[in-house]
Amino acid sequence: MTHQPLTTYQQHHLRVVFDHHAAYLYGPMVKASEAHVVMLAEQGLVPADAAAQMLRGLVKLRDDRPGTFEYDGSVEDTYFTLEKRLAEACGIPTGQLSVQLARSRNDLDSGVFRMVLRDQLLGVIAALGDAGTVLLDRADRYADVVVVGYTHRRPAQPTTIGHVLAGYAEALAGQAAAYASLLAEMNRSPLGSCAFAGTDLAIDPHRVAELLGFDEVVVNSYEAVAGADHLMRTGALNAQATATGARVARTLMDWLTWEWVRTPEEFTQGSSIMPQKRNPVVLEHLVSMAGATAADAASVFNNVGAAWWEDSNNATTDVQVRLWESNDRAYRFFALLGGLFERLEPLRPPNAETIVATGATTTAAADALTRHGLPFRAAHSVIGRLVRSGPPATWTDDGIREAARDVAGIDPLGDAAVQDLRAAALLPELVLRRAQSDGPGEAAVRAQVARLRSHLDATLAEVDALRHRLREADTKLAAVVAERAAQ
Repeated sequence: MTHQPLTTYQQHHLRVVFDHHAAYLYGPMVKASEAHVVMLAEQGLVPADAAAQMLRGLVKLRDDRPGTFEYDGSVEDTYFTLEKRLAEACGIPTGQLSVQLARSRNDLDSGVFRMVLRDQLLGVIAALGDAGTVLLDRADRYADVVVVGYTHRRPAQPTTIGHVLAGYAEALAGQAAAYASLLAEMNRSPLGSCAFAGTDLAIDPHRVAELLGFDEVVVNSYEAVAGADHLMRTGALNAQATATGARVARTLMDWLTWEWVRTPEEFTQGSSIMPQKRNPVVLEHLVSMAGATAADAASVFNNVGAAWWEDSNNATTDVQVRLWESNDRAYRFFALLGGLFERLEPLRPPNAETIVATGATTTAAADALTRHGLPFRAAHSVIGRLVRSGPPATWTDDGIREAARDVAGIDPLGDAAVQDLRAAALLPELVLRRAQSDGPGEAAVRAQVARLRSHLDATLAEVDALRHRLREADTKLAAVVAERAAQ
């Protein structure tokens, strides 16, 4: 069959949208149509033989590959392409089909988009969960590796690699919980809302939801097709999660530069002119990916905010593409991050002398004086005087007593206070004994890891339960379709 040349609108919009959307939407539309026809037959809204004919046609369409057929202008979009191909598979004109009975492009598009996003988000949270698990393993393993923590890009206090990694693991555990909550919101069916006001026909939206693995039905039919909060929440959560990961990537760039950790070979690229040089470009990619994900979120918010609150189709032509790419990018981001941490190990972390020379132990030295009765500001001033006199390795007992006398009026400073100050100033490894439950003490970090692992595992178990329900729904749908198609 020959077709008329594409109009300007078809060539520069409808064809482009079709090429972007069909690969994502067509398969889920087939599945949603199977559930819809089963429901129509069960409710007596279509004859059993007509339902069987449509279901046999839909089963044939399961093998369609959208990339194998092109937009030819004969129909408007993926929605009508499905109807056209179903009629061909059934060997009847489209006028004899009832697949769109008690259904609109609005609720179908909204439902199918939720199905696509649901599957993508399951992939994102799987990659995030793997990264979180690896991170917790590394935090536990390196809970005794002392490094310098930085604030304002300057040395601040001694901490450990394990403490830093456990901190990011806590962020990941929180993000996993947020994704699980988003999945619960996403897994509500809008199908049955039709254009927005439902239908007088005795349909059963809960049955369609059950067959497609949705846990519940959206409460209000107008919200079902007009609502877009779940779309904005998806873009925002991806942007938030990748931005946090990008900040960690920036810190790792410094660690690699200082050779505190080893650069995993498979995550580097060579220099075009320096044969010995290995560039950890994956960290740069993570930062740029986070920026692109933030741009996706901004686009989603702008397009949703520019649309009337009538149906999300007014907003989602471009929103869909942005969210598909955002989810794919978030998945790849966490897969890269998890792979990197799995191969990350200490190389030459700073020794005690190097850490002391940075000034990172001065706060601990001031704290040591407060344990002997000095107010903190006085203790802080004493340490300031000593720092101006030279690095901690040069401090003498007499010099410490002199500073205490001149600055704080303590004369003489007791031997115990002097020794506590010197130990705090010269032994950064004392941080490993710190008892504070959220601090960098070795035992504390390992307790944090255990607690965070419990939280993450609980969230991932919740998500696994959803995966199980979706598999069960697929099995149920396939069985009932096979049964009715055979009638």
